[in-house]
Amino acid sequence: MKNHYNLLLLILLALSLTACGQTNKDSKSEETYTFQKGDPNGIGKWYMGREIAHVMGYQGINWLERSDREKEENTSQLLMNMNIQPDDTIADIGAGSGYHTFKMAKLASEGFVYAVDIQPEMLQAISEKQSEQQVNNIQTVQGSEKSINLDENSVSKILLVDVYHEFNFPKEMIESMHKSLTSDGKIYLIEYKAEDESIPIKRIHKMSEKQAVKEFKASGFKLEQNIENLPWQHCLIFVKE
Repeated sequence: MKNHYNLLLLILLALSLTACGQTNKDSKSEETYTFQKGDPNGIGKWYMGREIAHVMGYQGINWLERSDREKEENTSQLLMNMNIQPDDTIADIGAGSGYHTFKMAKLASEGFVYAVDIQPEMLQAISEKQSEQQVNNIQTVQGSEKSINLDENSVSKILLVDVYHEFNFPKEMIESMHKSLTSDGKIYLIEYKAEDESIPIKRIHKMSEKQAVKEFKASGFKLEQNIENLPWQHCLIFVKE
């Protein structure tokens, strides 16, 4: 009986330590962020002086596929900036409708593209289009608020188009990308320019180069180049430090 009692105590102690460790981990995560009212289009959560924006829901999928997007954003030039090779393995984070995913899949004809999104409805739309077009080098991946859910050292290029500013846990997401990116890999961060007030996008959905560099540097990246050849957006290229 005594042995059973001692065993029970050990089990309770182990559970207590596990719960305590998880609580400390969660507390540390929350300490990274501050909470206060800000922009009506923000979530009231701040990271390194920047308020995080609300996520655009799947209901806005038609806007992602709008006919004038190429003219507004020069997406063809963006793909040229990425210098995609036939055997590249690429992750499209916040892939949405797959607007960029399918274009990259054609260029990486011998490679692979992971379409990562947190919204199942977006992934479903990509899967349906993939089936219709019989594209075999795309795989949809259900991401989470804190992880892109890809294997370590599994991709050589990561694309984020107008999505990073909506991440609820930007620090954790950058760290997740850091793990999944190869040592010589590159992140292409595309964000509307906060430095240009004439760009017809709400301020909270823009980012400055300075802010982006600060946030990525905090998680082990350095800015390799900002290619300023897109009409409205930064094309910031980050590599591991």
